[in-house]
Amino acid sequence: MRTTLWAAALSVAACLPVVAAEPEAIRLTAQPDLSWEVTPEGVAFAPLKGDRFEESYMAMVRLPAGLVSPVHVKSASMFGLVVSGEMVHTSEADAAEAAKVLKAGDYYEIPAGLPHQSKCVSNVECVTFLYQDGPFDFLPLEEKRQ
Repeated sequence: MRTTLWAAALSVAACLPVVAAEPEAIRLTAQPDLSWEVTPEGVAFAPLKGDRFEESYMAMVRLPAGLVSPVHVKSASMFGLVVSGEMVHTSEADAAEAAKVLKAGDYYEIPAGLPHQSKCVSNVECVTFLYQDGPFDFLPLEEKRQ
């Protein structure tokens, strides 16, 4: 019975088309080679993959030391990993004293549509690797309510 199953599986596999995809080359980018785009607020984005205004994307993000964002929402979910500095992300429902300080190596996830505030609480800039599953937007809560 076992031989029959293997023979059947091999027969089916033999009928499937073989698609030989060309492997992509390894892409290496050293930190000094990142191209930073700085917003008027001082937040910098270094694109890694995707156009952040058009699609899901990956980027390195740099926040100035002491930066506190206004409470805002995003239309896409964010997934981040702190590279350096110390950050706090809180939702409107979180008590300020319950805020957890994230350090290098810590991960955060902020669901789409969740009102939240982000802070770089260290004395040095905060750098994160960020993946967002849709285009970038930043909607301060005041504007969203209008």
